[in-house]
Amino acid sequence: MAKVRVRNTNELIEGEDNVRSFLDKQGVLYEHWNPTKLPERLQENFELSADDKSEILSTFDAEIRDLASRRGYKTWDIVVLSESTPNIEELLKKFEQIHTHTEDEVRAITAGEGIFIIRGDEATGYFDVILTAGDVISVPEGSVHFFTLTESKKVVAVRLFIETEGWIAHPYEDPAFVK
Repeated sequence: MAKVRVRNTNELIEGEDNVRSFLDKQGVLYEHWNPTKLPERLQENFELSADDKSEILSTFDAEIRDLASRRGYKTWDIVVLSESTPNIEELLKKFEQIHTHTEDEVRAITAGEGIFIIRGDEATGYFDVILTAGDVISVPEGSVHFFTLTESKKVVAVRLFIETEGWIAHPYEDPAFVK
């Protein structure tokens, strides 16, 4: 279940309803899908074949299509990151730069963990959203953020897009941001 850590106060927000309420106030969509729908062999598997990825998409087809119809997403895929991902450290360095997009950045975590660092309203500042299997988040277009992995360095996620070619990161300079 997702947790939120507000950086300027170190407040930790836990519990699905509390997390959803906090993120809703920041304009961030949060939902939870049932990760146990996946066959057990896919629940903590970070080396997926094309067939495995198709099976994950098929398992969550109803949830994906529901979210897509409500939010205008037109295409989706699976991303897998782990220690076995070629050049994982270089990829993470690239990810760990604050940026914006011209469309929402959406992740539905099916295995492992990830963190979105998001700039909230002026009173809140930056906050971390720690995501685990079943957590679904949509960071709105134009929001300053980045995505990275936890210390376990393992995640499988469904990504949803409006543009069929995916989103493009636009770097954002913020002298107030501290990693």
